[in-house]
Amino acid sequence: MLDDLKKISGIDRSGMLATVTGFPEQIFESWEYRKGLSLPFGKKDIDNIIIAGLGGSAISGDIIQSLLLDEADVPIWVCREYGIPAWASERTLFIALSYSGNTEETLSAFVEAARRKCRIVGVSSGGKLRDFCKIAGATHVAIRPNLQPRAATAYLLFPTLGILDAAGIWSAEDAVIKAVDETSSIRGLIRMETPEAENPAKQIARRIYGRIPQIYGHGIYAPIARRWRGQFNENSKVVARDDVLPECNHNDIVGWSANPEKTRDFAVILLRDRDNEAPAMSVRLDYLFEMMTSVAGDVIEVDSAGEGKLARMMHLMYLGDFASNYLAVLRGVDPSPVDIIIGLKKKVGELGLVDRLQDELKNIC
Repeated sequence: MLDDLKKISGIDRSGMLATVTGFPEQIFESWEYRKGLSLPFGKKDIDNIIIAGLGGSAISGDIIQSLLLDEADVPIWVCREYGIPAWASERTLFIALSYSGNTEETLSAFVEAARRKCRIVGVSSGGKLRDFCKIAGATHVAIRPNLQPRAATAYLLFPTLGILDAAGIWSAEDAVIKAVDETSSIRGLIRMETPEAENPAKQIARRIYGRIPQIYGHGIYAPIARRWRGQFNENSKVVARDDVLPECNHNDIVGWSANPEKTRDFAVILLRDRDNEAPAMSVRLDYLFEMMTSVAGDVIEVDSAGEGKLARMMHLMYLGDFASNYLAVLRGVDPSPVDIIIGLKKKVGELGLVDRLQDELKNIC
């Protein structure tokens, strides 16, 4: 079934796989947004950074936070809330990410950032976030519209790296070029046209099918594990969970060892980087593999590849995006619709919070 392109198209009616296939070009296009970006501040004005977003927007913040943990000398906080931390001030760079521009949690955090006189930049395809930036006199980066937010990661992640680059916080261009090269290189292996016998993403989907995916990441791959989980949730329409090493070695493994009647329902995925793992982390991952082999329905080790941390992260993210769509195909569900999320947003939107936030912002500014 995964090699029948006609059947795939009949299930993937909105063309999610075609969008995912274009990821390398999307990286290149979205990096171009940095050109002409002029910020009224620089690194000397910034003590800390808040990246606000939810879902596919927040994952960009997670990736940047992990990527720059040992490279940037400015702390980065990812905010998935209606508010922001008490320490935010006029020396905080607040970056609001919302593909639609209408994510009410992010807009609420934006208003609080304006109240604290943070230095604000918004990234969206339009929506209220664009309006809020205009009211606040903040920089707005307009990105490509008409995509599913979870398929628009390139347009949120790489413009944000461009903002940090323009502010002098981290020089990103070399890493971005290597990410384009790596995702372009792996695409031939995982695209729709490559048969399952030679396609690792299709093989992963096949092994997961009928089981609950449990993804483990460590270090820079912790946010990638979270991304895999979210993509299985939204694209494949399945329950999935993620966890992080070494923390899970202090709690999670006990549950696995004590419930064999339940653990066979899971397919465990270990995101690895054997060429770069610290010895202690390799021991932990090897132990986890051996333990899970005896208790889980299946255990899959997936290795990263690429030159540099960002390229290796994008390698695994890209592979997971394809695997989640192939699992959707196996389950006979269109990856694109997320009706339950839309229904919840509509219900919450009836409270009228966004309009009140806009009025509040006008009063502040």
